[in-house]
Amino acid sequence: MTQHTKTDADNSTAEPTAKRAVILASGGMDSATAAYEARERGYEPYFMHTSYGQLTEGKEFDCAKKQAKELGVEFLHVETSHLATIGGSSLTDDEMSVEDADLDSEEVPDTYVPFRNANLLSMAVSCAEANDCDAVFIGAHSEDFSGYPDCRPAFFESFQQVVNVGTKDDTTIDLVAPFVEWNKTGIAERGTEIGVPYEYTWSCYRDEEPACGTCDACAFRLQAFQNIGVRDPIEYEERPEY
Repeated sequence: MTQHTKTDADNSTAEPTAKRAVILASGGMDSATAAYEARERGYEPYFMHTSYGQLTEGKEFDCAKKQAKELGVEFLHVETSHLATIGGSSLTDDEMSVEDADLDSEEVPDTYVPFRNANLLSMAVSCAEANDCDAVFIGAHSEDFSGYPDCRPAFFESFQQVVNVGTKDDTTIDLVAPFVEWNKTGIAERGTEIGVPYEYTWSCYRDEEPACGTCDACAFRLQAFQNIGVRDPIEYEERPEY
């Protein structure tokens, strides 16, 4: 048996290198909460924000940038236009209008951007592999996957397999959707608990300021804050009770 001899490295008091996680940072409350949750779990967040021609891309960019500054972490902005060019969503197609909220609908809403999460996650995984990150965090949750097929748990489980076989053999990147079984109310409650600055988040699908208050994204967000008894800190054109 070879005897191990202690070296200076064995006596080092240096802190171990922190795990790093790419946060798919939309600028919204779900991804912001995912970023703070990643930090709570011992990861150093690395923000990656994408602009793909969505109606509120300027406001979303500003919010994501402020969140990264609050956390004191790196920020990567990637501009893409292919999702807007492809169309098929009221978020990117000028000929379609964002519908008013229907929280009980079981139909795929017109705000669904076809296969968007596969596109964005692919870029996030590229970023993670290039920067030696250990995980990719996305803020999708149960009220998303009730309407968006690329937010379902089965989608993320399958995409994890794509990551496993599509990266280098010595690469390990975990795809983490920490709130995939939660609803918006649970996310708002958790985020309030861990200090997410929700004043620097944006959810409205229609407007860059003030938020409309009547699209699906505004409705779910307002309802969540109403459910936990906390006033949503952003400004709204209308602030209905949901």
